[in-house]
Amino acid sequence: MTRPVVHLELHTGDLCRARSLYAEMCGWPSERIDAGSGSYLALELGAGFGGGIVECGTRRPLWLPYVEVDEIAAATDHARRLGASVLLEPREGPAGWRSVVSTSEGGELAFWQPKVWRISR
Repeated sequence: MTRPVVHLELHTGDLCRARSLYAEMCGWPSERIDAGSGSYLALELGAGFGGGIVECGTRRPLWLPYVEVDEIAAATDHARRLGASVLLEPREGPAGWRSVVSTSEGGELAFWQPKVWRISR
């Protein structure tokens, strides 16, 4: 089964410069979101596809694709069995769960399992 990329996130040491660069170069509008761990810029990348910019202590800027999965723990364990290093074990956030894996052959990849909101009747 093909898993879709649902989000693209830039990790950088300079949020302001990255925001200016991508606004000028690509016309991507951004919206600042204050989170408990720091600032985050939400991006509209076009055609309803979203992304963001995170300022962190990364050695070099990198783009991190988020791939939607049905079960975050199973996807993370499967990647580990295939030889990936788990950089972030599954972690719950307000809208879902994420984990991050890395391989020398393929770089870094995040898995994303959204929360399913059910309306009680």
